[in-house]
Amino acid sequence: MAEASRTDDSFHVFDTTLRDGAQREGINLTVADKLAIARHLDEFGVGFIEGGWPGANPRDTEFFARAAAELDLRNAQLVAFGATRRAGGKAAEDPQLAALVTSGAPVVTLVAKAHDRHVELALRTTLDENLEMIRDSVAHLRSQGRRVFIDCEHFFDGYKANRAYALAVVRAAHEAGADVVVLCDTNGGMLPAGVRDIVADVLADCHTYKPGARLGIHAQDDTGCAVANTLAAVDAGATHVQCTANGYGERVGNANLFPVVGALEIKYDRRVLPAGSLAEMTRISHAIAEVVNLTPSTHQPYVGFSAFAHKAGLHASAIKVDPDLYQHIDPETVGNTMRMLVSDMAGRASVELKGKELGYDLSTDRDLAGRVVARVKEQESLGYTYESADASFELLLRDEVRGSRERFYSLESWRTISEQGPGGSTRPEAGGGFTGNEATVKLWAKGERRIATGEGNGPVDALDKALRTALERIYPQLATLELVDYKVRILEGQHGTGSKTRVLIESTDGTASWSTVGVADNVVAASWLALEDAYTYGLIRAGLEPTE
Repeated sequence: MAEASRTDDSFHVFDTTLRDGAQREGINLTVADKLAIARHLDEFGVGFIEGGWPGANPRDTEFFARAAAELDLRNAQLVAFGATRRAGGKAAEDPQLAALVTSGAPVVTLVAKAHDRHVELALRTTLDENLEMIRDSVAHLRSQGRRVFIDCEHFFDGYKANRAYALAVVRAAHEAGADVVVLCDTNGGMLPAGVRDIVADVLADCHTYKPGARLGIHAQDDTGCAVANTLAAVDAGATHVQCTANGYGERVGNANLFPVVGALEIKYDRRVLPAGSLAEMTRISHAIAEVVNLTPSTHQPYVGFSAFAHKAGLHASAIKVDPDLYQHIDPETVGNTMRMLVSDMAGRASVELKGKELGYDLSTDRDLAGRVVARVKEQESLGYTYESADASFELLLRDEVRGSRERFYSLESWRTISEQGPGGSTRPEAGGGFTGNEATVKLWAKGERRIATGEGNGPVDALDKALRTALERIYPQLATLELVDYKVRILEGQHGTGSKTRVLIESTDGTASWSTVGVADNVVAASWLALEDAYTYGLIRAGLEPTE
């Protein structure tokens, strides 16, 4: 592993996605996943990456072995996590501490009990022996050339229960040679004011015996305050923050790396990343989400798809004058973009800005902008929504510019058939089930009448295949078009199963994705409308001219 390029050690951004973040329900990382995430984190510029607990499980042991050979870290140092030696033993003979040294990681984080009740009930040892376990473990690792951080587990709860003992734990770690003592809100129950007061008190005590002693913060998000608690600790003097990418972690998660770093860099004007890294924040967040196989949070601060999305007409009017009026930062600072959402709340300014986003200048034609606004409001009264269907909105906009809908074919009819097997039930245990779904599409394209059928897992899938079969010979560009997501919502109404249905479809041509919407009295008809928009938009993207 290469030496870290950032030499400023005055403030630590410490990422624990690979260990604590991996405890989130639904996350199961392979060694390859962990290596990929480590590369993303190093590229982003964090100072420390906690890779896991070598010796505790084969996966983490393998990770450190492969990391030594495969990771070329430029900004970060790899950290191995473990625990203090066992009660009654010797650090030099402890196999778990030996595994930390063998891992090759230059930095080790040890978890230590800071709550007297946990020492007595969980460790089943005395308070004095716990202090000796800390001293012995830290001193041993220091003698092996390792830099040592101490995570004081349950520190804040322990401080409230027995302040003197919690402070004694911190002192034992510092005096044994720990570089940073991290105060952990393990249960996530703290609020910012309490964190600020306690960190300030602990730091003042530390400076009575070790001037320059450093504290860190590890906050869980059980009260929704992990980011705020982390920043409160920084306000009180902490110079080491432990976070996870996208806030992944046990229960409801940990302090989210990206809002913490965004606040430190932008709001505190404190450089904690290499130059230029902040602009990569959105991309890195989404790349890590892809590796862990979780959809990125749309509403995540700084990096979410909706972080700089504007819907209300008054907001849009103000943003048209000056984007700073309704945005706390320039989205490009963190690699994100501003988006205008078109809805029945939108006014002319919203539509003009959305048009500009899509490449249309509506500012010189107020009548056109007014027609688009009126059309949007009319369509949304019928159940349409264009907030998540930019492609359908662009087609609507093009309709108004052109005066009619652009068409690549003329539909004659479509139909779907769902065949059910014997037994009179769709439940396998009852001996029945659908045996097939078939769709037929009849249309005219470039003067040729086309009739095509398709079979699929459901009527919509069959309809998509029939439409593709009907058009693909005439428009071979459709070969790259693929439907990647499909959402159905029954709209509120008084008709029960007769209520209107809204369908959103996401499509891709391999280089870009777009979403379309359809609304009708039944799900298949709504799906057809969304499919039509998806195909039409895809052909326009391919550079084709409509035939009608």
